[in-house]
Amino acid sequence: MTTHSGSAAHTPYKQLRRPTTDRMIAGVASGLGRYFDTDPTLVRVIFAVVTVLTGGLAALTYPVIWFLMPEEPPTAPAWPGTTPSTTHPTTD
Repeated sequence: MTTHSGSAAHTPYKQLRRPTTDRMIAGVASGLGRYFDTDPTLVRVIFAVVTVLTGGLAALTYPVIWFLMPEEPPTAPAWPGTTPSTTHPTTD
């Protein structure tokens, strides 16, 4: 049995969360886009097409996902792979 030693460049695991910055309604499509590393607009288009093809039935899943997907904390980075920036106003 082998054990892995901890490394300093450890990548945190993916978390499915609704972002607070990049959202149209509740951040569901944006959260799914971030999680699957795709454009949120593509997720929205796919969701719209599936909703039309199912006669509106797929639209019922949106509020369920909205309820189940937690919102990301305010200290989270604006986009995965970036660090949260702290902007301080400068006085001249």
